[in-house]
Amino acid sequence: MGRADKSVPGCFGYPLSIFFIVINEFCERFSYYGMRAVLVLYFKYFLRWDDNLSTVVYHTFVAICYLTPILGAIIADSWLGKFKTIIYLSIVYAVGQVVMSVSAINDLTDGNRDGVPDTIPLHVALSMIGLVLIALGTGGIKPCVAAFGGDQFDESQDKQRSRFFSIFYLSINAGSLLSTIITPILRGQMCGIHTQQKCYPLAFGVPAALMVVALVVFIAGSGMYSKVSPQGNIIVKVIKCISFAIKNRYRNRSKSIPKREHWMDWANEKYDELLIAQIKMVLKVLFLYIPLPMFWALFDQQGSRWTLQADTMNGNFGAIQIQPDQMQTVNPILILVLVPVVDIIVYPLIKKCKLNFTPLRKITVGMFLAAMAFVVAAIVQREIDPTLPKFPKINEVQVKVINLGTENLNVSYKENLNLPSETLSSYKASAYMDLPVDSTIYFTYGNISQGFPFEGFSGETRYTYIVRNDNRVEAIWDGDISRKPEQGNNAIKFINNLQETITVMVDNENVTDILPFSFSNYTMLKLGVKTIKGITESGKNCSVQSMEFGFGSSYTIIIKECSSSMSIDYIEDIKANTVHMALQIPQYFLITCGEVVFSVTGLEFSYSQAPSNMKSVLQAGWLLTVAVGNIIVLIVAGASGLSEQWAEYLLFAALLVAVCIIFGIMAYFYTYIDPAEIEAQFDSDGKKKKEKEIEAMGLDISDGPQSQTKM
Repeated sequence: MGRADKSVPGCFGYPLSIFFIVINEFCERFSYYGMRAVLVLYFKYFLRWDDNLSTVVYHTFVAICYLTPILGAIIADSWLGKFKTIIYLSIVYAVGQVVMSVSAINDLTDGNRDGVPDTIPLHVALSMIGLVLIALGTGGIKPCVAAFGGDQFDESQDKQRSRFFSIFYLSINAGSLLSTIITPILRGQMCGIHTQQKCYPLAFGVPAALMVVALVVFIAGSGMYSKVSPQGNIIVKVIKCISFAIKNRYRNRSKSIPKREHWMDWANEKYDELLIAQIKMVLKVLFLYIPLPMFWALFDQQGSRWTLQADTMNGNFGAIQIQPDQMQTVNPILILVLVPVVDIIVYPLIKKCKLNFTPLRKITVGMFLAAMAFVVAAIVQREIDPTLPKFPKINEVQVKVINLGTENLNVSYKENLNLPSETLSSYKASAYMDLPVDSTIYFTYGNISQGFPFEGFSGETRYTYIVRNDNRVEAIWDGDISRKPEQGNNAIKFINNLQETITVMVDNENVTDILPFSFSNYTMLKLGVKTIKGITESGKNCSVQSMEFGFGSSYTIIIKECSSSMSIDYIEDIKANTVHMALQIPQYFLITCGEVVFSVTGLEFSYSQAPSNMKSVLQAGWLLTVAVGNIIVLIVAGASGLSEQWAEYLLFAALLVAVCIIFGIMAYFYTYIDPAEIEAQFDSDGKKKKEKEIEAMGLDISDGPQSQTKM
């Protein structure tokens, strides 16, 4: 069955139905890229996973998103048709987004209202269910929506159809750009019922709402669509033909049986010659696809490793503060700028210089540019590493001591630790010391000494002791922040060294009541100068202008006096991020240049080298290279064993350069063909025409016209 025979409403020469499809695609891409933009930071800061696990799960999700399009294409072409496939899988997609939003609600399991979920495994389980549903949904509809839009045009509307695909591509980039700007801002808001947390439910909830809107808009246009009934999937047919050829060749492996020119010729007994010839053309292109996943292995790390890198950098751009996940917007912005620049200026200039910049050479250059982007990323990482704090290992703690006494304090440890003792004057702090989790620390004021075993300490955690002398050694401890503050916030903890309780406010917002000789909880402050105010239990008011806080630091502030003004001391626990996010722009520029000459050219080359009825096969193959690329990230990151991130960046760059050389050699020996000429050598029954007929048509009787231009 073909197109439904009915009149389709039009507007400016276009079917009215395509406007619903374009709006649907914009909302869907906003939903997908918005959720994906904040995903790796959700793993790190909400689920409390480390960088490696966050990266692994992120790339596993992306890989599944690019594997499921094959399933979606088969369902649409062989069973439900494009329209119903889009509807059903969009429902699955929307449910997945809602589940992701629910999984990020902190108060869902925060029974003791301390701001930390009590049952993290429940949040993990909901997250994984949501991501699987999203992967099935977004991947399943990916091959259907654009093709369904193309179905709305009749044969006389080639020009309109071409413009539709341009508008369609623009809607994808617009959705991607806006979502990667907006969802990190939503994530940065504070929300919650009992405790205020970073608003991941809102960051996931808005993409979920946009997916529901996409579904409603698509259904609203139902009566206007031209719907083509499923006619069988060419991918399934190709797989069956290849499988038969392999099985038949194996059955006839005896040396007494004559060999055939090509292994696909062993399918002649069951399939027509035209289909076999078409598959041969496709296989030539798919063979060139083998090295391509390595490009995507690097490209898709923009959303994982590069975002985590930005999380350790300074996002202060003067009037605006850029969040780590917003740096991904550099890619779509550069795409919108570079695509016309390359097409209108760069390629014509190369042509004027009489350089034969063939599609395969463009792809090779794109791979090389991506490798150089990771070299730049490694250089940036080398600048960042010296500014990062070293946190304790699994069975260790880091302990800092602050002397609040009136005399010098001597700090010492068990003799078998071989650590030197340290003397601290009043209001001075030691550096963090790496110690076993079961250690004992000794504090001495003059002739008074006392040991304090580490009771209740957990590994991989920082602690601070405050110590004073009052005819005896008095000491209490508190757990410190043991990771870089997220989003460029500054983690501030107050210590009350007054003789009475004090209420502390920062910029007129109440922080907490602090008992004498006690710690406050952490409060997160944005960069800049703050006004710190205090009101003591006896009614004294005091205030002071703070130092200028940077991006991503942590300080312990000792309140020493509260009279007309507040007297405070600062102890720096974690240095502010000093390497600026602007240093990531060169690596984004290089990888985006690589994308422009690699991705656009790759699809153009593939389509030019394959028969018209095999475009979907190559589209599936192209998406498969993206999936395999993300799987490569998992393998390389897991098997490399590299502890330094800059070394991992260089490893990926070296691997891509090696693959680039291999691809260049493969491309050199590739000969361009004209699929239309090859197909013209066959009659309507799929049989090859006689040689005289072919010669009369003026066609080459070989497998295809032999181009003298390599690569």
